[in-house]
Amino acid sequence: MIIAAIIAILIAGGVYMIMQRGMFRLIVGLTLLSHGVNLLILAAGIGAWRFEPLMDRATTDQAADPLPQAFVLTAIVISMASTAVMLVLAALGRDDDTRTTETPERSAQKLRALQTMGREAGHIDPDSTRATKRTQRDDAARGANQHYGPTTKTSSTKGESK
Repeated sequence: MIIAAIIAILIAGGVYMIMQRGMFRLIVGLTLLSHGVNLLILAAGIGAWRFEPLMDRATTDQAADPLPQAFVLTAIVISMASTAVMLVLAALGRDDDTRTTETPERSAQKLRALQTMGREAGHIDPDSTRATKRTQRDDAARGANQHYGPTTKTSSTKGESK
């Protein structure tokens, strides 16, 4: 009876957390749900206490069925891997439909480092107009977001010595 209550609590808690907002709560809910299902599989596979499924210690009619244990072991590995993937996605994700105090411009600036250029990637000559436009755009972005942190600018002219 206690195992059934624990299974019910784990599955109910998992479903409740999945229904909440936020990526972290979703991850916790899926983890609780997977633990509940693993316990359910083990409880369904073991009707009464039996001997270890080792043939030198018990006969086949006295040994426990090793199949549910193998299923649960596989499910534990899969749920651990999927939890790790979801945690990485939550860490790299930009928006999980919750409120934030960050402006969209600041979010776009943070994500610029994560974007790939694909076939458009190439070396930009520092003396080209494209490099000048990029520098102006980056300077404008830094100027709009000055309250997020200090920026370091060096102003020195040619021929000036200190």
